[in-house]
Amino acid sequence: MTAKDVHVTLTFDYDAYSLWIGTFAAQSPSMISRGEFGPQGVRRILGLLESYGIKSTFFVPGHTALAFPGTVEAIAAAGHEIGHHGFVHENPATTTPDQERWIMEKGFEALDKVVGIRPTGYRSPAWDNSPNTIPLLLEFGFDYESSLMGSEYEPYWCRVGDAWSTTEPWKFGAPVDLVELPVSWLLDDFPHFEYVVLPNNLIPGFKSPRELLQSWIDEFDYLYDKIGTGVLNVTMHPQVIGRGARMLLLEGLIEHVKDKPGVTFSTCADYVAKWRVGKTPCLPADAAA
Repeated sequence: MTAKDVHVTLTFDYDAYSLWIGTFAAQSPSMISRGEFGPQGVRRILGLLESYGIKSTFFVPGHTALAFPGTVEAIAAAGHEIGHHGFVHENPATTTPDQERWIMEKGFEALDKVVGIRPTGYRSPAWDNSPNTIPLLLEFGFDYESSLMGSEYEPYWCRVGDAWSTTEPWKFGAPVDLVELPVSWLLDDFPHFEYVVLPNNLIPGFKSPRELLQSWIDEFDYLYDKIGTGVLNVTMHPQVIGRGARMLLLEGLIEHVKDKPGVTFSTCADYVAKWRVGKTPCLPADAAA
C-alpha cells in the first residue's frame, strides 16, 4: 500500500471591515458592522488551533492590521503565517496598474508597521487578478499566490502572457517562478453562509454547518482515499466561520482528518516550499505543445 502524503492548509482571510468597505463599497453602518465580529472570530480560531497544535495561514488586508493590531499581533505571536491580502480588500481586476501597485505597497506598509512582517504569500481580494498581478507579485518577491482555480489538489506554476479570444486558439503564456496554490468556492465558507443583498445580486447564504462539514469531509476523503497525495486548501473568514455552530464545523473537520496516517496540517508557505523541491516552472501537462 502506497504511503499517504496529504496536507491540509486551513487558511483565514481576516477581512474585518475591509471586505464591506472595499469589495462591497458599503455605506450602511449596519452592513459594515458585520466586519467588527472579525476579532472575536480570530480569538476563537486561535484558541481552537492552539488546542490542536495546528499552524495556519492568515491573509490580512493592511486595513485590518491597522484597525485591529492586537489580534494581528496575536496571530503572529502564535506562529501562524501572515499573507498579503490587499489594503482595503480591493478587487485587482477593477484597478489601474498604478492603483494595484499602491495597494500592494500600502498592504506591505501596514503589516510591517503592526507586526514587522513582509509576507511571501499573496491572496487577491475576491480571488480576482488583473493582467498585471503576476508580474507585480514577481517584482515584489512573492513565493506563491493563492487566488486561481486551474487545479484542485495540486499546485502549479503561474504564467505571464496567457491570451484568449472568441476567434483564436488559446495561447499559453510563459510559466514563471511563482507557485499557484489553488482555491475553490466549494472550500470557501463565505458563499455558503453569508446573506448579502447587492444592487444586482443576492448571496443567499444560510447553509447548515453540518451540511457543509459533510461536503468538506467528502472532499478530503476523495483526496485521501482516491489520490493519496496533495493539499486540501480550505478558505475561511473569521467573521464567518467564527460564529457559533460554524466553529463546530471547523472543529469537526480537524477531528476527521487529524489522526489519519500521512496527514499533515501545514501553512501555505511550508507546503509550497515542500512542493517546490526538484521542480522548475513549466506548463500544465495537458497544455498544447
